[in-house]
Amino acid sequence: MHQTKKISPSARAGYGSLLNRVYELLEVARLASARSVNTIITITYWEIGKQIVEHEQSGEQRAEYGKTLLVKLSADLTGKYGRGFSKANLEYMRRFYRLWSIPQTVSGESNPSASKDLKSQRNQHQFPLPWSHYVRLLSVEKHEARNFYEQEAIRGGWSIRQLDRQIGSQFFERTLLSKNKTAVLIKGQRSKSEDAVTAEEEIKDPYILEFLDLKDEYSESDLEEALIRRLEAFLLELGGDFTFVGRQKRLRVDNEWYRVDLVFYHRRLRCLVIVDLKLGKLTPADVGQMHLYLNYARTHWTHNDENPPVGLILCASKGEMLAKYALDGLPNKVLAAEYKMALPDEKTLVAELNKSRKRFENNKGKLR
Repeated sequence: MHQTKKISPSARAGYGSLLNRVYELLEVARLASARSVNTIITITYWEIGKQIVEHEQSGEQRAEYGKTLLVKLSADLTGKYGRGFSKANLEYMRRFYRLWSIPQTVSGESNPSASKDLKSQRNQHQFPLPWSHYVRLLSVEKHEARNFYEQEAIRGGWSIRQLDRQIGSQFFERTLLSKNKTAVLIKGQRSKSEDAVTAEEEIKDPYILEFLDLKDEYSESDLEEALIRRLEAFLLELGGDFTFVGRQKRLRVDNEWYRVDLVFYHRRLRCLVIVDLKLGKLTPADVGQMHLYLNYARTHWTHNDENPPVGLILCASKGEMLAKYALDGLPNKVLAAEYKMALPDEKTLVAELNKSRKRFENNKGKLR
């Protein structure tokens, strides 16, 4: 009988030290990779904005022409490169160039190759923040405030969350009104725990994923992925009323990105069905988020001849199975009653959730 060798405390401590050093190296490398890509993104989008502005200036300058130009450009770029080139994003790029315009130097103009290198160096010096920061800065109307936030973000190495928090709390205005501006600036540079952004989050920044044409995985576990996939199949198996629209469908409200687990179209009700799965206990914040999705879908995804969208929140925590429809906001009670009659019974959905979870746990693998 073989005896298991005991690992000495010193050897265990030595390995722990090694593991921590490797962790640190990988974190630094991943952060550096994300920042390198972000630098390229920012320079590229500035150049795209420049091309758009120069094209407009050399041709039609009417506002109507600018709108139709971006619509056409968005369609062509999306067709070739996929996500990241919506009309709104192209408008960001155009405005970014206008507000952060860099004049060409005389020496650069005389030498094309030198101009290219010099432009790259100037751009890297000019744009030390990630693209997501500049998108947030574009929402600040006052030039003085925008410049202030940019400089403070550079000086303090602010994450996008810290920048967003400072703009939202009117840090610029509070600094101006303060008698002791130095003290306010020092206090403002202190980050909070919620401001931190991990290397993984930086790499999964939606702008980076769009630019590299990568698919971001929203699910945090195999269980969540398996349940979403099974729910999709289950709803489609109920009959011909449900038509699949999309999984992990992304939407942006202001500067925040969200992902809807599943989106269906119900043919009889003539409306979208927004499905959101929660592995934890259902909270009021989850309900509020669903109403945000519904308001967005009603404005941006619903056609004029369709009924308002309906939300379905599914809670699949181990101690609680719950299915809840969000029917608030429907025009009348008759329509709400029709929705309830046509949509799957909540108890049926709970039973399917429970069955699917047990299958997953018993098989310790992904549901098919």
